[in-house]
Amino acid sequence: MLCALGAASALAQTYPVRPMRIIVPYPPGASTDYTARLIGQRLTDAFGQSVVVDNRGGGGGIIAASLASQAAPDGYTLYFGTPASLCISPALQRKVPYDTYRDFAPVSRLVLNPQILVAVAGFQASSVAELVQLARSRPGELSYASAGIGSPQHLGMELLKSRAGVDLVHVPYKGGGPAMNDLLGGRVQVYLGSIPGILPLIKAGKLKVLGIAASERSKLLPDVPTIAEAVPGYEYIGTWYGIFTQSQVPRAIVQRLNDAINAALRSQEVSKPLLSQGSNPQPLSVEEFTQFVRSDCPS
Repeated sequence: MLCALGAASALAQTYPVRPMRIIVPYPPGASTDYTARLIGQRLTDAFGQSVVVDNRGGGGGIIAASLASQAAPDGYTLYFGTPASLCISPALQRKVPYDTYRDFAPVSRLVLNPQILVAVAGFQASSVAELVQLARSRPGELSYASAGIGSPQHLGMELLKSRAGVDLVHVPYKGGGPAMNDLLGGRVQVYLGSIPGILPLIKAGKLKVLGIAASERSKLLPDVPTIAEAVPGYEYIGTWYGIFTQSQVPRAIVQRLNDAINAALRSQEVSKPLLSQGSNPQPLSVEEFTQFVRSDCPS
């Protein structure tokens, strides 16, 4: 046992010695991709090895999570985890090809993101109350986009439908990027998504915010009311991002990754652009993140 521990410690001291990759469960263009690339660059700087972002969208994150769970447990394949693939899909689907607790080891939480409900600038409704009124007058005619079946966006909108008593058609995509493209193209009417990927389009005047899915108003968008202000009983819907690796990766390597990622999140080079985009950097220790995941994703 002591020999094994010593070997793992020695391995961690030299790790990494070759390029690494971060598997992201959504296509390029989403806030997940942006965050992963920020972290990947800082890991490259810290370790002196290139870090490749591998986008594998589709299946509500199941495709990417399955690929990551089957990778060699050597610390060279990281998974960009979200509640959609690690909490929601396993709960909604009878069988997924991985087990969140058996196959993955939490490394570090990255950010917490509130969700905002948006529409194109010329849409008839300019608030959640107006959207509800419009949807009631046109049941089943309006549609909303999501980043996939079982995604936080999907569940957040279904909660809105339930609490407001309206009928909106769900159109799932393989990620936030494709969903946003169709929103801008007028093929869907509204979208609930993370602030980071949406804020530039709001500032450019292409989108307008109807409401924010949070317990309180955002400092970045102080004039935007929460959805609950218009729809009583609408609970906070947000999302988090975190880095995971395979459960059999030596604990010393997991700790080395945690140290490097948390240092990146505390640096101005990472925290400043994340905050400006609406993300809240929230680094945790390995133990704290493990406890957080277990509380958010009941087994």
